[in-house]
Amino acid sequence: MGRTRWLNDQEMRAWRGFIEVVGQLNIELESDLNAHGLTSGDYQVLVYLSEAPDDRLRMCDLADSLNLSPSGLTRRLDGLVRKGMVSRERSESDRRVMMAVLTPKGRDKLVAAAPHHVESVRRHLIDRLDERQIRQLGQIFDSLRPRD
Repeated sequence: MGRTRWLNDQEMRAWRGFIEVVGQLNIELESDLNAHGLTSGDYQVLVYLSEAPDDRLRMCDLADSLNLSPSGLTRRLDGLVRKGMVSRERSESDRRVMMAVLTPKGRDKLVAAAPHHVESVRRHLIDRLDERQIRQLGQIFDSLRPRD
């Protein structure tokens, strides 16, 4: 181990601001989704499935997209399956593969919640920034994304 490169004042301000704002933002967005009976994790599953061909994804691909382990995805889907918003089905092309499938009830829930969620994102984040800041934020997160 080398010497610790401590954060300078500017770096510390950026880091502390990030962790504090992200934590508060997650609380606010989660609270707004709870009014629709969804968690942010549930909402993310419904969005990914709604954007997939035929509203279905292989379980392993969905887990990768959500940065979850297979068991983490199983736990995440259990509630959505119980509520009838997602189903688990065997792949028609490979019976060994399990698919997560958005149900009509799940699509209806997403359609009902999406306008409120987008308004929440606007209220808590987008509308509090100017156009330049939004562009910079996008560039910052592009820089932080893992490179394949």
